[in-house]
Amino acid sequence: MTLSPIRKVFQGVADRRQMFRMFDRHAQRPDRRPDDSSSLYAGEWFEIGQAEHDYMFEALPPVILAVDMFALREFLTGSITSIFFTLWIDGRARYFHGYCDLADIDFGRRMREAIIERESRPVRAMTRQERLEHIWSSTHDDYRGYAGERWPAPDRAKRAVTVYGGRHGTTLRLLDGLTDSEISEKLPVHLRYLPDAIAA
Repeated sequence: MTLSPIRKVFQGVADRRQMFRMFDRHAQRPDRRPDDSSSLYAGEWFEIGQAEHDYMFEALPPVILAVDMFALREFLTGSITSIFFTLWIDGRARYFHGYCDLADIDFGRRMREAIIERESRPVRAMTRQERLEHIWSSTHDDYRGYAGERWPAPDRAKRAVTVYGGRHGTTLRLLDGLTDSEISEKLPVHLRYLPDAIAA
C-alpha cells in the first residue's frame, strides 16, 4: 500500500471516543512488534475538538514544540509520538492530532503546512485514499481486519473490510480493492456525494 507521507485519516471532527480509538487504528495488524509501526503511523492526522485538545494537553506534561503545537512525552514507537496542533484556518481556531517522527526536525512543520493546505480548500472534497482511510477509521474492529492464510500470498496482511453482498450475504474484501459503489455504501450519507479531490 503506497500512502502519502502526510495523510488525513478521518473526515470531520473526531469526538473523544473516536480520538482514542484512532490513536491505534492498526492494533489488529498481524505479527505486531513494537518496532514495526513507524511507517504505518507517521504522517497520519485527523481533526479533534478543543475539549479533546485541552484534555490531552493536561493529561501528561507536554513537550512544547512551538506556539501552536505540543507533543506527548510518551512515544508510540521509536521516535513517533502524538502531536497536537492549534491552527487558524479561515479565521477560526481548529485542533488536530497527528503522528510525527521527532527524529526528523522538520516533520512537524511539514505536517502543519499539509493540514492547512488540505483544510483551506474552498470546496469540501475527498480523494479516493481519504475515503478508504475514513472507512478504515470508522469501521468497528469486528468488521475489519487483515487478509490471512486463506488469501493469495500477495494479498496476505493487507487491510480488509466486511462488505454486504445482497443475497450472497457479507464478504471480506480488500480495502484497496473496493469499488466506487462499495466505497459509497460504506461511507456515512453526508460523505457519499462529496466531489473527488485530486490527490496532492
